[in-house]
Amino acid sequence: MTRFVLRRYQALAALAVVVMGLTGITHAAEADFANTRARLEMAMEGPTRTPAEIARDFTERKPVETLEFFRFRHDMRVLELIPGAGWYTKLLAPTLRGSGKLYVAINTDTVEQQVLNQPGFDEVSVLRLPDGMTLRNLSPFQFDVSDLDMVLTFRNLHNMSPESRAVLNKAVFDSLKPGGLYGIKDHTRRHMEPETRENGRRLDPVLVIKELLDAGFEFVDFSTLHASPVDGLTLEVGDEAVTGQTDRFTLLFRKP
Repeated sequence: MTRFVLRRYQALAALAVVVMGLTGITHAAEADFANTRARLEMAMEGPTRTPAEIARDFTERKPVETLEFFRFRHDMRVLELIPGAGWYTKLLAPTLRGSGKLYVAINTDTVEQQVLNQPGFDEVSVLRLPDGMTLRNLSPFQFDVSDLDMVLTFRNLHNMSPESRAVLNKAVFDSLKPGGLYGIKDHTRRHMEPETRENGRRLDPVLVIKELLDAGFEFVDFSTLHASPVDGLTLEVGDEAVTGQTDRFTLLFRKP
């Protein structure tokens, strides 16, 4: 992440902490992550994972560190949004199996066809959008679940218009219990940069913070786990010069 963008959303994050009175939140107050870590590491060796998926564990994805930052625990009720082909689903579902619960929602066709029909994924529940509604054109709706501990989404919000993100953020807010967490990771766009063909699959992290504060969330923390010094934020994320090495912001929010 460029120093300019990082400074901008660090400043906004600091302001959010002061305004929302979150200075008492400390990592020391979190539950022990050891049991969850052990389960995640077992899931990383799971038979459904492909060599290509495994190859990304310690380079760009860093799933254990990312989920620890998000305060994920093995006994939570978790909703994964827009799971794609199930890279994270293959880690979340085995880790939560028997002690927590995983839901997936929005654009779930691939993960249903390729992952959820495999042994060990029978406890995952799919939440459907209302008929005719798509990710890019959301109207107000609610997920058929409430009192969730956590909602996660990885590199997806950039595909949505600001209006659809506002609808989704409201649905996420309503699905979480008080104190529930919302973890977001996405490709970084320069702050206030107009949309172009090259940056269309990137998102301004300062804008994301503002949108989540507007939706009623409290800002909890950010991580530089997925910052990338090789990405100048000028190339399309699929360009061979940066694919797999894009700068990505990692943000955590909480429902009051």
